[in-house]
This record gives sequence, structure tokens and C-alpha cells, in this order.
Amino acid sequence: MGTNVMTLARAERIDLADFLDTLTPEQWQQQSLCSAWSVHDVVAHAISYEDHSQAEVFGRIRKAGFRPGRINDVALEGYRDMTNEQLVVFLRSHLDPKGSTAKFDGRVGLADAVVHHQDIRRPLGLPRDIPEDRLRISLDFSVWAPPLRGFWHARGVRMVATDLDWAHGRGPVAEGPAEAVLMAMVGRAGVAHELSGPGADILARRLG
Repeated sequence: MGTNVMTLARAERIDLADFLDTLTPEQWQQQSLCSAWSVHDVVAHAISYEDHSQAEVFGRIRKAGFRPGRINDVALEGYRDMTNEQLVVFLRSHLDPKGSTAKFDGRVGLADAVVHHQDIRRPLGLPRDIPEDRLRISLDFSVWAPPLRGFWHARGVRMVATDLDWAHGRGPVAEGPAEAVLMAMVGRAGVAHELSGPGADILARRLG
């Protein structure tokens, strides 16, 4: 299974790099779904954990003063000044997750790429059909992975994908397309409004 996940992560990164090659300079500067981050910042963030050892990641945590909200900003410091083209070249030279992103048989790299791909596409109004196998693994991983916090965001709500045989949790139902369920699970506030059911109202209020 591990090899399969790594293969999926590589395919997702290839799709992301191919998509980034189509963007204009103006699109690179547009706001993403990640608060205060442009498309450029999201891509810089997506590569900023590549090739780094556990010790190096801990060094970033220490530099951030052990404040979770600062860790990603610290990680970005060495990548934010790269040009759009340099970011894509770096991504293409790191298609196979390594270091921190290779954890859990590549699930970190896969879910990170899938979510951030959507963080970019959604504000640009450029949707896509995500392959079912990548979506399913990302959904499962989002439930329990600490950085994604799906277990916390969706607490007390039953999340149901209407176009995929996937559901999680107990409580009032929040249902919709699997992609929207995933993005709500990882805390993208506006996406919760795309879901239906009494659980969707709970999510919308919780996420803001």
C-alpha cells in the first residue's frame, strides 16, 4: 500500500506542477484559500517541508517559539523569495515525497498536495476532477492527521461524501461532494457552506 500512496503523491505533484505552468503572473499573486497567503505563498509552503529531516523540522518549531501558528511562517522564510518559475522547477525535482512529507507511506505528501492544489484552484475558478483514489486516501488521512485537524473540525458531525462511498463520524449530517467534504474537514471555512444538512450549519458556525 505504501508504494501505491507514494505513486499517487507523485501523480498529484505532477498534476499540480503542470497546472502551475499554465498560470499568469497575476494569478500567482491572487489570494488563495489559505488566510493571508497568495498562490505563490501556498506553493512555497507546499515545498518548504521537502527534504527536511525530523531534526530540522524540530529546529523550525523551536525557532517559532513552539507556537503552531508560527511554524509555517518560519518554514517559508527560505522559499518565499523564489520566483514562480523556480518554485515549479523545485516541485518537479521533488515529485517523490522525501523527509517529512514521506511520512505515513507518503500520505503527508499526497494529502498536502491535494489540499493545496484546491487552495489554489478554487479562488481562481478553475475546478478539476480529483481522481477517486487520491481523494479517498486524503479523506481518511484528514480525519486523524494532527496538522489537518479533521477530527477536531468535524467533531460531533457525520461527514458524508455524496459522490464517493465515504463517511465519518456521528451526529447531524453534513453532506456534499467528496472534494468539498475534504476541504471542510481541513478547516476551509467558506467550503462548509457548500455542504447540506444540519451538520453543515454546525460546521459553518464553527469554522467561521
